[in-house]
Amino acid sequence: MTDTLDLIVIGAGLAGIIAAKKCSNAGWSVAIVDELPYGGTCALRGCDPKKMLRAGAEAIEAARRLSGKGITGETRIDWPALMKQKESFTDPVPESMERGLKEAGVRPLHGRARFTAEDRIEIEGQGEIALRHALIATGAKPRPLKFPGAERLIDSTDFLNLAELPHRIVFVGGGCISFEFAHIAARAGARVTILDRGARQLKMFDPDLVDMLLDRSRAAGIEIIDKAAVERVEDADGAYRAVYRKADATDAMEADLVVHGVGRVPSIDHLELGAAGIETEQGGVKVMPWLQSPSNSRIFAAGDAAASPGKPLTPVAVFEGKIAASNMLKDKRVEPDYTGVPSVVFTIPELARVGMLEEEARETGDVEVNFTDTSGWFSQSRLICLRRTT
Repeated sequence: MTDTLDLIVIGAGLAGIIAAKKCSNAGWSVAIVDELPYGGTCALRGCDPKKMLRAGAEAIEAARRLSGKGITGETRIDWPALMKQKESFTDPVPESMERGLKEAGVRPLHGRARFTAEDRIEIEGQGEIALRHALIATGAKPRPLKFPGAERLIDSTDFLNLAELPHRIVFVGGGCISFEFAHIAARAGARVTILDRGARQLKMFDPDLVDMLLDRSRAAGIEIIDKAAVERVEDADGAYRAVYRKADATDAMEADLVVHGVGRVPSIDHLELGAAGIETEQGGVKVMPWLQSPSNSRIFAAGDAAASPGKPLTPVAVFEGKIAASNMLKDKRVEPDYTGVPSVVFTIPELARVGMLEEEARETGDVEVNFTDTSGWFSQSRLICLRRTT
């Protein structure tokens, strides 16, 4: 392959797809490449399938709250049937995404890409492509774990494709992935434990609100063990044993499944960025505030692959993709505005925030905090509370 393109987008998630279409619609010659099915984490392996499984768990919780108040009988999740419902939405996505790219004039390519020079990439088995610009939008992958037996854990993608739900599940890590999946699994009848090495879970939210969510999590049957550092995971008579240290003592817990919930890191290791003189920092592609590489002006990055100030959220990736494309097209230096980006952990109930945490707000000067607990209102029974910090 000896083409020279105006833009090659590496990564066919939402950030990459939006940028590719925008540049193609402006008249550029554009190709997009991914070694995974088109659609990215959110549509295929994250947000959307997770919310579909969560809908089943939410229905169970709603029936529980109304038990004896107009709803009678046993309600349970049929996991295989719920999984098929999820697949009915996710399975058509890659073909639909690729069709939309073709209609926009973007050339879809498949395979693993790597840089071979500052203005070239190679797609495995397909040769090199010369480029004027490249957008790196490869997203994130599970954070590597270094303790013995880490290979026995499944990641979030595997969890969302479980044909059957095991009875005993241990989640390693106290972040969003563990809590969201734990709330689903607990309502589906599993016995669930979260092992977190830290003293505080869900650190991106206000601690007092997290405490309320922890109470609701325990009420749903989720065991939460903090300050528990996993030392190894070993086989145990057809199951697994997670050995962890808490304070000065070592303990162990057996499970049918152990799930990686320790967070994600930029997925850029395979790109051989050094061949193109592309610098990295904090694990991601180093970018200036307008999302351009300072060491190779041809290169932009967006979404989880970029070491930008943006949170690892799909809406952030989307508007970074739009801004990166616009800056390439117009040779501008427009910077993304991350003010007021909301974050939500999709537990039951959800926990959400917009803007600063209370402790961050207090560092800026005097603040007023208004707190209203609406958990007793039936019309607001999914909410823990409303808080406004000004």
